Amino acid sequence: MDEAALRREIVEQARRMNALGINQGTSGNISARCGAEMLITPSATPYETMRPEDIAAMPLQGRRGTWRGKLRPSTEWRFHLDILRGRPEAGAVVHTHAMYCTTLAILRREIPAVHYMIAAFGGATVRCAPYALYGTAELAAHALRALEDRNACLLANHGMIVVGPTLAKAMWLAVELETLAKQYYLAMQAGEPVVLSEAEIAATARGFATYGLQAPTADE
Repeated sequence: MDEAALRREIVEQARRMNALGINQGTSGNISARCGAEMLITPSATPYETMRPEDIAAMPLQGRRGTWRGKLRPSTEWRFHLDILRGRPEAGAVVHTHAMYCTTLAILRREIPAVHYMIAAFGGATVRCAPYALYGTAELAAHALRALEDRNACLLANHGMIVVGPTLAKAMWLAVELETLAKQYYLAMQAGEPVVLSEAEIAATARGFATYGLQAPTADE
């Protein structure tokens, strides 16, 4: 996908995540790898008025924090940049304040294997990273640790992050993660959730590998 097409897709997906109900207002942000650069949604710009030319571009290597474009990049550019730098298999990062993911993050709960679809995220849990102020290097470091061997995490008292090989896959994972969070939250209201074993999740992961649902790894 060339840069112009990727810029259009970022705008489309930013609007879509609000339409899907997994984000509110301008609280979330999206980035995508584009050659030697990262394209990222601009700071505090309503998605309905955002245009492809408003998307900021930042170099993946070299001096951190430099950018080109009409508008400043999202205040969360640090964890987007660090994830794309450290995960060569990653093509896109989606961050939202989805309701149920954020509720669990406020409780500082990880998501256990209450449904086999958790295998799509790389393991038997989706971890919750410790709290740090938004936009800081500390938050980026916490996120990177929580994402080790995973393609999603929660951010304490904040929201969620998903990582995908493409922007379309990252958005699909974001919807799946919010679904898992909702299922876990509702199950806790009804009783004690039954958690699947690591062996059961590993078996699911092997099945997913045959039709493209496996979590991305550095070897892919």
